[in-house]
Amino acid sequence: MSRPVVGIIGNMNLINDEYPVHAGGVTNSSAIALVSGCMPLLIPADPRFVSVEELMAACDGFLLTGGRPNVHPEEYGEQPTEAHGAFDRCRDAITLPLVRACVERGQPFLGICRGFQEVNVAMGGTLYPEIRDLPGRMNHRMPPDGTLEEKFALRHAVRFTEGGVFHRLFGAAEVMTNTLHGQGIKVAGRRIVIEGRAPDGTPEALYVDGAPGFTLSVQWHPEWNATNDPVSRPLFEAFGAAVRAWADGSGAATRLRTA
Repeated sequence: MSRPVVGIIGNMNLINDEYPVHAGGVTNSSAIALVSGCMPLLIPADPRFVSVEELMAACDGFLLTGGRPNVHPEEYGEQPTEAHGAFDRCRDAITLPLVRACVERGQPFLGICRGFQEVNVAMGGTLYPEIRDLPGRMNHRMPPDGTLEEKFALRHAVRFTEGGVFHRLFGAAEVMTNTLHGQGIKVAGRRIVIEGRAPDGTPEALYVDGAPGFTLSVQWHPEWNATNDPVSRPLFEAFGAAVRAWADGSGAATRLRTA
């Protein structure tokens, strides 16, 4: 029996600083294949090559991955500054309308880090360019030194709304997560429900209110060690169940209840 297909949003990159590629982390593919039980398919997120309509026809669900470039601030009505960092306008052109189309249609997606921020912007929200510059906020960026294991180590708690969808999914009101982001949600978009926050108040977990499909998104990187991590595994398992439901025609039948 064939597995349902999850489109993994790729990022523009340069090999040896000169050869352009669309890239995706192996940990993303591993989490989708080994935990969600779906077939990972890397998407070249560029409107010159693919359209939202084609992607929705070819894939059963989508993983909105993390990425070094940030959503361009013009997408939420602000001017770019040095603090906003690098951008990927081609990815913006695909993922933002893709999120809105999936919300409308009920097609499942899981947002991670930049993907979490994309969901908020797609729904009309805004972002802070640099969380660590805000009074009372911690530094959420990736540690500059150390091994990958050290960079992706659990660094802070995330507290969830009591009785909310994330609380029920993880079976705990608080979990430990890694943190590797510079930007974060400033104003929540329309229908965005923030259910998880870091100790400094930074939003860390959300869903889209009233969406007929799976829209859970997190600011941390659950794809790291997803097969073994007690927080990552149920998230990717739930996403896989939603994708299979979409693929077999039952659609939102297995959608996590948000009420």
